[in-house]
Amino acid sequence: MPFAQPKFLMALSLAAMTAVVSGCNSYKPAPQAFNQATIQPYSLDSGDRLRITVFDQPSMTNTYTIDQAGYIAFPLIGQVPARGRTLQQLSGQIAQKLRQGYLRDPDVTIDVDRYRSIFVMGEVGQSGQYAYVPGMTVQNAVAIAGGFTSRANQGAVDVTRKVNGQVITGRVNISSAIVAGDTIYVRERLF
Repeated sequence: MPFAQPKFLMALSLAAMTAVVSGCNSYKPAPQAFNQATIQPYSLDSGDRLRITVFDQPSMTNTYTIDQAGYIAFPLIGQVPARGRTLQQLSGQIAQKLRQGYLRDPDVTIDVDRYRSIFVMGEVGQSGQYAYVPGMTVQNAVAIAGGFTSRANQGAVDVTRKVNGQVITGRVNISSAIVAGDTIYVRERLF
């Protein structure tokens, strides 16, 4: 059996190493919109609970939860689409609908009573669903989930978030800000 040429063996080993290294680096960085989502006005979605106040109308002032379809059920005007809107947009929309035969000049204010949850998975003490607090970072979320395990990659984590109706995953460092509804995945370190 003849021996393989040294150049052929060298080329074969180089191809194998390239395949291994490219497998480790096949992750694409997140687009610019991914990081900009943390500095944009808060966008409402399913699971958010809102405190809506209509001045001088105690029967309409209450807490309302955005349902799975992205709507809130509001007295007199019925279903109001809330998904993807800011608090100001939603309050303007409710006021406009109330002006159409119900109230002369409604003054509507909205505050977020409870934000939708975040999810922490992977190499953490206790994976699960946790309450979001404005200004939260990846490190805060991991701490709430029991901290890193001994096998965790503590340098960077994968965060999945909805940006403009599209689900995007990006790799970020632990000091990065998160938004309500994010899913954080802590990977296992290689060595």
